[in-house]
Amino acid sequence: MDSTVTTGSEENVWGGGNRPLNASYGKLMMWFFLVSDALTFSGFLASYGFSRFKFIETWPIADEVFTHVPFFHGNYPMIYVAFMTFILIMSSVTMVLAVDAGHRMKKNAVIWYMFLTIIGGAIFVGSQAWEWATFIKGDFGALETKGGRVLQFVNADTGERAAIADFAKTLPSERLDHEKKNGVWYYNETALPSFSLNEVIEGVKANSNIVIRTEQINEEGEKTVLSRSESLDKLGDAASVVEGANLIRNEYGSRLFADFFFFITGFHGFHVFSGVVINIIIFFNVILGTYERRGHYEMVEKVGLYWHFVDLVWVFVFTFFYLV
Repeated sequence: MDSTVTTGSEENVWGGGNRPLNASYGKLMMWFFLVSDALTFSGFLASYGFSRFKFIETWPIADEVFTHVPFFHGNYPMIYVAFMTFILIMSSVTMVLAVDAGHRMKKNAVIWYMFLTIIGGAIFVGSQAWEWATFIKGDFGALETKGGRVLQFVNADTGERAAIADFAKTLPSERLDHEKKNGVWYYNETALPSFSLNEVIEGVKANSNIVIRTEQINEEGEKTVLSRSESLDKLGDAASVVEGANLIRNEYGSRLFADFFFFITGFHGFHVFSGVVINIIIFFNVILGTYERRGHYEMVEKVGLYWHFVDLVWVFVFTFFYLV
């Protein structure tokens, strides 16, 4: 009798019986997945925070890295990243509207809002791919010292970054001897930069308005710009030419910055891409009337939970990686 009373009491406290919190099995499993994924992203962002704090004096400034906008030339700090963020947030709004339309069993509304959500996600993924390509390619170039430090170049007259291609001198070198017929040479050599180290050094010496900017951040929160004489002396530490960024070298500064950029934004981009694919599947199921026949649009709601999650994660990535 005691056990019967206890069991009844437990079931009354538990409430939902085999539906805890009155949620379906599918939605519960989605929440479990999202919680575990949130812990993963938290670990990544925490690692980024610790690394940035440790190398705070030499960490690249995001406003000086993410300055590109497709089809426009010039310096537009964070403009395109803000646009990407806006598009993703708006796609989350259309997903909310799709879920709401599903609750009211309005098939056509669900179709249109799901379509807009897919378009928004596709724009975001495409924009992130373009941002990656731009980051990898680079457009200024720099020198790397024997200790792994990056030396960038500045026009002393204007205070703006100077691209290596604008001042480097073309010197007769052994690279001119390697023609297409000597293709075997490439088996034993890595890809060469557009200009050799000597060509860059001679170009700096020949242009009196070119000075070096180091990774060190000064009291004004800006990278330290050396004087002309200091710049010439610093050239002696240079070991190689760096163009763009990858997992080994980074013309923007610390190598860790590039590593975290590729890993965190790539991991999130994979989530968004997966969400777009899943949304497309659900979208066609809605068109075919699958959920109309079931009598509910719970699958749209479950996908909506995932989509809101990747949107929320991007807000944190955008805040800590790009803004702070």
